[in-house]
Amino acid sequence: MVPLAPVFLDRPIAHRALHGPGRPENSRAAVRAAVAAGYGVEIDIQMSKDHHAMVFHDYDMKRLTGHRGPIQQRTVPELADMPLLGGHEGVPTLTEVLRDVNGAVPLLIEIKDQDGRMGPKVGTLERAVAAALDGYGGPVAVMSFNPHTMAELARLLPGIPRGLTTCAFKALEYPTLPATVRSHLRAMPGLAEAGASFISHDHKDLDMPEVAAQKARGLHVLCWTIRSPADEAKARRIADNVTFEGYAA
Repeated sequence: MVPLAPVFLDRPIAHRALHGPGRPENSRAAVRAAVAAGYGVEIDIQMSKDHHAMVFHDYDMKRLTGHRGPIQQRTVPELADMPLLGGHEGVPTLTEVLRDVNGAVPLLIEIKDQDGRMGPKVGTLERAVAAALDGYGGPVAVMSFNPHTMAELARLLPGIPRGLTTCAFKALEYPTLPATVRSHLRAMPGLAEAGASFISHDHKDLDMPEVAAQKARGLHVLCWTIRSPADEAKARRIADNVTFEGYAA
C-alpha cells in the first residue's frame, strides 16, 4: 500500500477544480484558481481519439462544449480548439494541467471508466495517464470507479497512491449497470489486492457499513461532492476530507 500523503487531508479539495463564472469545470482557469486559493484539485480524465489523457468529465461533449458526440471521437488539436462553455480555453490535456499545478497543491485524478460496464477492458487510458505523470514531482493520487482500472494503475504507477471511487450504486443513478455489477461494486472489490490506501465515497451514503469496514482497515475516506458548510460538517464526522464545489470551504 502506498500511503496517501498528509497534504491530501489538510485542506479541502476543489471538485473538478475551483470552477465558477468564467472558470468552467475541469478547465485550466479553474485549476489555476484552485492553486491560487491553496485548495487541493480534483480532476476527471477521459481519452481523446489519438489516445491522450484529457481533463474532462462527460463521455459526450454536448453539456460542456455545445458540440455533440463522444470525446473519444475528437483529437487533441480538435479539443484544444473547442472552448468550454462559459470560458475561453479549450479542453485541456492532463499534461497541461500538470504544468499549471506544478506541485503547488495536491492533485487527485479520477480516471473515468472506458469499458462501459466497469469491466476489464482497460489499459489504453491508464497508459496515457502514466505517460503524462512520468517525471511529475508533486503530490498526486489516482482513483477510479472501475476496480480493473485501479489494478492497472497499481501495475503502471506502483509508487503513486491509488484509491477506489465508491457509492451505493443505486439503480436510478446507474441505470446502465446490471444489478449484479452494481452489487459487486457496492462491496468495494479489489482494494487490498491493488494496494489502495483510500476510497472517495458519495457523501450521501457515508454511513454504509462498507465505508466503516474500509476505515477500520486503515484506509482514508474522502468524499464527494459537498455543496454547503452544513453538509461538510456532517460529512467530516466520518470522512477524513471533502471534495467540494459551489461555496468557500
